[in-house]
Amino acid sequence: MQDLKHLSQKKTLPVSRLLGSGSGNRRRKPDGEPVRTRLAVPSGKYLRRLKLSLLFVAIVLALAPLCFMALRQTKSAHSHIKAWIASFAATAPKPAEAAKPPVVTSKFEAVSDLLSTTEINGSRVSARTPEGLEHIYTIQGDLQRRVHDFLAKNEVPYGVFVAIEPSTGRILGMTAYSSIDPAWARRSMYDLYPMASLFKIITASAALENHKITPESVIEFRGNAYSENPRYWDINPRGRNNRLDATYAMGKSINPVYGRVASDIAGKTSVMESVSRFGFNQELLPGTPAKPSQAAAPVSNHGLRLMGAGLDHEVKISPLHAAVIMSAIANGGKMMAPGLTSSIIDAQGTEQETFAPRELRRLVTPETSASLTKMLSSTVLTGTSRKAFHDRRGRPLLDVSIAAKTGSINGTDPKGHYSWFAAFAPIQNPQIALVALVINPDKWKVKASQVGVQALEEFFKKQ
Repeated sequence: MQDLKHLSQKKTLPVSRLLGSGSGNRRRKPDGEPVRTRLAVPSGKYLRRLKLSLLFVAIVLALAPLCFMALRQTKSAHSHIKAWIASFAATAPKPAEAAKPPVVTSKFEAVSDLLSTTEINGSRVSARTPEGLEHIYTIQGDLQRRVHDFLAKNEVPYGVFVAIEPSTGRILGMTAYSSIDPAWARRSMYDLYPMASLFKIITASAALENHKITPESVIEFRGNAYSENPRYWDINPRGRNNRLDATYAMGKSINPVYGRVASDIAGKTSVMESVSRFGFNQELLPGTPAKPSQAAAPVSNHGLRLMGAGLDHEVKISPLHAAVIMSAIANGGKMMAPGLTSSIIDAQGTEQETFAPRELRRLVTPETSASLTKMLSSTVLTGTSRKAFHDRRGRPLLDVSIAAKTGSINGTDPKGHYSWFAAFAPIQNPQIALVALVINPDKWKVKASQVGVQALEEFFKKQ
């Protein structure tokens, strides 16, 4: 049996090993003398580890002050880095922009822009370009001056006028004036405006071309003659309906009659075919700045009636296109391309170009053209323009037969009440077709039919 002393010494062996000393390195002391333990000196791989640890600590201690200083200047360093990056971005080449196609201006538009610089000498109107080319216009100077002065004298808010020779397409007058926005006048003859009751001409042509009506046809309807709500236009099967013939209804611009002609007599298909023939929703006048006129197909019978009566605000036309239409009806249904110059003379006095009439298309047959002319003749005789063309005693102001149509509707661009007047004369041998549009924002100043009177008086004054 071992004594307690030996047992206690054996229990200390694991501790001594943990410290790196073994029994072979321990000196024996006499009994009663304490045993002193020595740490072994590192060697081999332990020595290498110790050196690396000390080196790491030394590096950390050496870098600590530098890190502290770097932290203090972080904001400054950050700004320097951003500036450095930005310098690269600033010097980086930008991608090349795609080349824009050159703006091509048609001859018609170019000479139209020169109208503000024209010289008027009697009936002769001309303008000279910076290159020395002299443009001789088809415009009649006396007519142009008379209409423009009338618009300016009456301080018309917005007014535009276009006149054409039906057999050739020569533009006899094209002017505009605005006391509110002078810049509006320059493009007014090419922009779009609600067509109003001028559309009744297209409605009538759709029914006439399909032999559904004649100028003498009597059409029944209910409601007020100038009603704008198609809900009240249906005829009563028991009778007691209003009755008007197509000619009188055209002159008086009776909405229910032509609303019913569109929906119940001609039909949507015929109306939209007529819309297309008359040049809507397409590039009708190539070479001119005129915007394509708009007339979308109605989605309901209610909408078809509004369109047929000229009450659809989204059916829009330019004054130039409207004048071309009136000119075509006067020309037996043949539409001619509008021309603005009769000749161009170079700096040496040589005539380079001369005007040549060109037919664009046929709108209606000669028979339909004759029927439309008869229907339109009632506008000045008994219809909406009677007062404008007769004195207080009922005597005509002009000794010439006139076919005409008026239109009246509210619009927003520019805002106001739109007054149209379209006509041609004389009926037997048309020499002039014209369109006038006047927009009055508040009170009436001048109506479009009054502009028409001035133009026709001047045109037929010397004849």
